[in-house]
Amino acid sequence: MHFDLLQSIGLAGDAATPNDDRAGCGDTLAWVIDGATDLGPPGLLGERGGAAWLASVTDAAFAGVAPGSIARVCSDVFAVIERRYRSEHRREPEAAWELPSGSMLAVSIVGEQLDCGWIGDCAGLLRHGDTVRWIGAAPDRSGERAQAAALGVGIGAAKQRAPLVTADRRAARGRPGRRVLGVNAGRSQAVLTTARVPVARGDMLLLMSDGFSALVDAYGAYDGEGLMAAIEARGLAALAVELRAIEAEDAACVRFPRFKQCDDATALWVRVG
Repeated sequence: MHFDLLQSIGLAGDAATPNDDRAGCGDTLAWVIDGATDLGPPGLLGERGGAAWLASVTDAAFAGVAPGSIARVCSDVFAVIERRYRSEHRREPEAAWELPSGSMLAVSIVGEQLDCGWIGDCAGLLRHGDTVRWIGAAPDRSGERAQAAALGVGIGAAKQRAPLVTADRRAARGRPGRRVLGVNAGRSQAVLTTARVPVARGDMLLLMSDGFSALVDAYGAYDGEGLMAAIEARGLAALAVELRAIEAEDAACVRFPRFKQCDDATALWVRVG
C-alpha cells in the first residue's frame, strides 16, 4: 500500500509573517509540522526565526528519511534536527523560550497497519471503512482559551497589549514538563507518543496543524466525523475559506478568546492506495 496525495493547503496567519507550518507526503510516509510562534526577533539561527527554521529542517528530514516504523523514522528525524541546530545556532539562547519548538504528527504505512507518532497538538483524522477516528490527541483548545481570556477580553486583537501576551507566553515556555518537538533529540524522543491502527486501501487521512483543526475545537463548526465529511464533499480550499470567515467575523477575538486573530493553518488530505 502507499499514499496518494489528494490535496494540501497551507495558509499563513498573517501575510506579513512567515508560515511556520509544513506538510509533506511520500510513498508510505506523511507528516505535518507546526513551529511554535517566535517570541523574540531572529538572531539565534541567523535571519530566519526559530519556528520557521524548525519547521523547514523537520520537513526536509522527513522527506529524506528511510521508510519504516514511526519510532525509528522519528528517531532519525530528531537526530537531524539536533545535528543541524548544533552546527547552525550562532549564540546561546537568551532563555528556554528562545529555543525552537513545535508540534508534529507523522504516519507511516507498515504492512497492513498505520504507524502513527505525534508530539503536541497537530491532529489527524482517519476514515477506515465507515468509521472516523482521531489520530494523535483529539484537538482541545480549552486551556488556551482560558489563558487568553485571563489576559483580558479581546487580547488577541489588541496590538498595543502584545508585550503582555509575549511575557505570558515566554513564561509558559519556561515551565518544566513541556511536551514539544525541540532541538534535543533525546527529549523529543521521550515525549513522542506512538500508536498503530489497521489501515486498508481506500482509507482517507486528514493531517492538520492546530490552526486548521480550530474548526473543531476552537470554533465548534464541526466534530471530527463532520469535518472529514466536509473535506470529502467540498475540499480543503472551501474549508479554509470557511475558517478565515469565522475568524474575520470575530476579529476582536471576543467570541472565541485566542492569542492572535488567525493562526497558520495547514492540512494534508491523502488516500491509501
